[in-house]
Amino acid sequence: MTEEQRMQRELRSVRPRHDDPELPDDVTSQDLDRIARNELKTLSKDNAEAVGRHLAMAARVIDEDPELAHRHVMSAARRAGRIAVVRESLAITAYATGDFALALRELRTYRRISGSNAQLPLMVDSERGVGRPDRALELGRSVDRATLPASVQVALAIAMSGARLDLGEAEAALSELEIPQLDPKTAFSYSAELFAAYAEVLAELGREDEAELWNERADRADAAVSGASDADETMEILEIEDDEFMDDEFMDDSDGVSTGSTTELDSDDADGVSTGSTTELDADDADGVSTGSTGESTGESAGSDDEEHDAEASPRG
Repeated sequence: MTEEQRMQRELRSVRPRHDDPELPDDVTSQDLDRIARNELKTLSKDNAEAVGRHLAMAARVIDEDPELAHRHVMSAARRAGRIAVVRESLAITAYATGDFALALRELRTYRRISGSNAQLPLMVDSERGVGRPDRALELGRSVDRATLPASVQVALAIAMSGARLDLGEAEAALSELEIPQLDPKTAFSYSAELFAAYAEVLAELGREDEAELWNERADRADAAVSGASDADETMEILEIEDDEFMDDEFMDDSDGVSTGSTTELDSDDADGVSTGSTTELDADDADGVSTGSTGESTGESAGSDDEEHDAEASPRG
């Protein structure tokens, strides 16, 4: 059996019957990001437009109606089952509807087609979803994490921590999250979720004061990133007081490296937010948050083509 025949058989087994959901007139394939559109160029013009519209509509409605989003991606998959972004989208919508077995199968197909480990955290989490935390941990350990972008490393750590909790291993769950990105002084798009996950495990261990501290940090990181125009920018979040709970190794091992000019602020500027450069605050300015273009220590570009179309999916807590 050829690869094409095998993929077609897989798609037929997803649902024996499928009717295309309606598409609003204002949805076009141009609503997709450039990377996704490029993948569709192997299709005929008309087919690429139809597939692109269904994918764009799925992205529009997945938060409020994951079932409808899944139906749209099913329509796309029946027209373009050999396209990596289509199978990736099918996995994501299956996960969103709670069909973890289908999500896992489609993620394996996506990985085989694309050669990418970008969705490894979702694969690990899907193994958890079908009740196999041991398999989830084995899968997560099968890839060298240093080869993954920072955002994927964080998502994987959260998924692995969840698998440890499934097994009743709370201390090990905490250790899974103690990665270089667990830095309270900086905030990336993934920081709030990482800090909140760390707080959750601390609470599970009965360390309530520390859990409260990390929940506060999660809120501050989320607020800092929400106020930035670029989701991959770094915000410096300086502590108001000495942190008695943070281990030295994490305090010193910051994953974000700020670039650009440095500006000294007077005490009157403590609440100011500066953009375009990294700002250093004195002790009196601890509540100030500064934004600036940065790169991550893993070496990936903040706007890399490989991550442009990746959908965000939170691991199961």
